Amino acid sequence: SSRRILIESKIQTNRILFLKNIDFWSINSVLIAALVIAPILSVFIIALTPTENIWPHLLSTTLPRYTSNTLLLMFFVGIFSGVIGTFTAWLTARYRFFGSNWLQWALFLPLALPAYVASYALVDLLEYAGPIQSLLRSIFNWQTSQDYWFPEVRSLSSAIFVLSLALYPYVYLMARSAFLEQSDSTEEVAKSLGISIFGRFFRLGLPLARPAIFAGIALVMMETASDFGAVDFFAVQTLTTGIFSVWLESNNAGGAAQIASTVLILIVILVSLEKFNQRKLRFYNLSYRNKNIEKTDLNRTNSLIAFSICFLPIFFGFIVPFLVLLNLGYGNLDLWINAGLISAIKNTLIVSGLAALVTVMLALLMVYGIRLSGKKLPLLILPVTTIGYAAPGAVLGIGILVPLAFFDNWLADRIFDLTRYDPGLIFTGTAFAIILAYCVRFFSIAQQTLDGALGRVSPSLPNAARSLGRNKLQVLWEIYRPLISTSMATALLLVFVDCVKELPATMLLRPFNFETLATRVHVQASLEDLPNAAPGAILIVLIGLCAVFFLARVNRQISN
Repeated sequence: SSRRILIESKIQTNRILFLKNIDFWSINSVLIAALVIAPILSVFIIALTPTENIWPHLLSTTLPRYTSNTLLLMFFVGIFSGVIGTFTAWLTARYRFFGSNWLQWALFLPLALPAYVASYALVDLLEYAGPIQSLLRSIFNWQTSQDYWFPEVRSLSSAIFVLSLALYPYVYLMARSAFLEQSDSTEEVAKSLGISIFGRFFRLGLPLARPAIFAGIALVMMETASDFGAVDFFAVQTLTTGIFSVWLESNNAGGAAQIASTVLILIVILVSLEKFNQRKLRFYNLSYRNKNIEKTDLNRTNSLIAFSICFLPIFFGFIVPFLVLLNLGYGNLDLWINAGLISAIKNTLIVSGLAALVTVMLALLMVYGIRLSGKKLPLLILPVTTIGYAAPGAVLGIGILVPLAFFDNWLADRIFDLTRYDPGLIFTGTAFAIILAYCVRFFSIAQQTLDGALGRVSPSLPNAARSLGRNKLQVLWEIYRPLISTSMATALLLVFVDCVKELPATMLLRPFNFETLATRVHVQASLEDLPNAAPGAILIVLIGLCAVFFLARVNRQISN
């Protein structure tokens, strides 16, 4: 009997030690990371195990066209966005000219205008029945389109034009930060050697800013590959539009997943090249007397040239499209009190708000858990969770909807077997799938924002709280939360705005008769009903402006 008691006591002791050694924060972090990574892995699994393998058919028919159009779009948008973003960043960071004080912040404005919204405005402005061609016909007395030549509006070149103007701020943001961080001493040495302005740019400023510029261009190319609304409206067949065609028109999820895996491979190659470039290029400031760049005043002629270079992207990338939208939506109150628009606003606020809240909370728990544990596995998984932001929304839609629909049907069958009650599709029949897609897609934004915020908190503060008897959860709530509240609000705002603008994932995952602002605008524009699309587009732009103003404020603090 005493031996049995001793054995039971040892088992109980080992059980207590086992529970004490379990790092629940590490497990929690790994589970959250798995939730983010699972849809990406699901795409490859579905692609490798299709019900009907149409890969040979895709290779011999549409896939080469989809791939070539995507690569051409990525290449030219990357080039043009890189040129616009780099030159405007150089001018606003190094020189003082007419309007430079407000132009340096106004150059962020195209970020508030999604590319698919800008494409609707451009087509309305330039199409045959639009004001420009109508004005030309009235001036020159042309009767039909056969009497004159006008560029094709719905074309690859138009898509390149719109996407370049919509995405160049990514390059501008990173390049401007790099130019502002460069030392004034190198500039003074170059001046003393008689190197001209252009010489200093090409031989000094540009090489030093190359890592930041390439990172911005890589981000632009990833956004280009994931775009659906603009390329679909311009009738350009890319890999993303191919996913929709194969899945929705051919009803073949396996084929759509195979195209989606091609997109993911392109993204992974692009990210790998960008990381390799960052590893190869290293620049250090070796002077302890580093002095920020002193801006140079330009004369009247050069000032006008610099103003024109910086103003034109704002004019064509934001002002013109926004004025077209205002003209379409102005003067008709019925468009603004439409029941469909009000329902879309409500759905957008609820879904985007919940997704932002859940994303920030999960990111906070994961980052905090990894910092507490210090284990290798969570640290290795953390960078992988950023792949969701690089993955197109259409890819995530496949990775989420197919397995979730299978689970949904299985769960409904089990509930019916037990209760004789059919609950319907609990997850895919509601907005749950959309919220999950948003969380995965924009998890990287919240994770990186909160990781930086937690890193700025002195370790002595949580250590002091622990010594006073606070547990880990109390330390997070009572110590970290007040100190990082601004960063949490920033993450909430940025994730919310991106959720409002997200189109491909919402199109694939929305339940029947469920519209958000993005899907309503796209559907109305696809029906050529731009006046009805205008109010929703204007609201999306106004919401996007909140993030742009915040971004400008942050960069103003950095530059000061």
